[in-house]
Amino acid sequence: MKFIISTLLTALLGFVSGLYLPWWGIALAALIPSAVIHQGHGRSFLSGFLGIFILWGALSWWIDSKNNSILSQKIAQILPLGGSVFFLVLLTAFIGALVAGLAGLAGSYLRRAPEPNQAI
Repeated sequence: MKFIISTLLTALLGFVSGLYLPWWGIALAALIPSAVIHQGHGRSFLSGFLGIFILWGALSWWIDSKNNSILSQKIAQILPLGGSVFFLVLLTAFIGALVAGLAGLAGSYLRRAPEPNQAI
């Protein structure tokens, strides 16, 4: 249950951060739930990865369908994707998901960071 909540919260925060922050706001969106919700390192990475992968994949597909794939076809021809818009959407989602997954992993390590000694 924690995994699903963390994934949905990451996607929601990623969407909101996309409205007000640059693209790297997804890292903050994945770091915060992973630091707050106690999970293992692998689950923290996976929740950040899946949350943003689904979000960016859906958003890039939606934007692409609204403009009849005009720009994405040209970009897919420039990149070594064989002109495939589908692979461009997957690549976009994967890059964002990798950033968010690593931020989620950092959040889980941040939660388990040892506290510094109080004695000087």
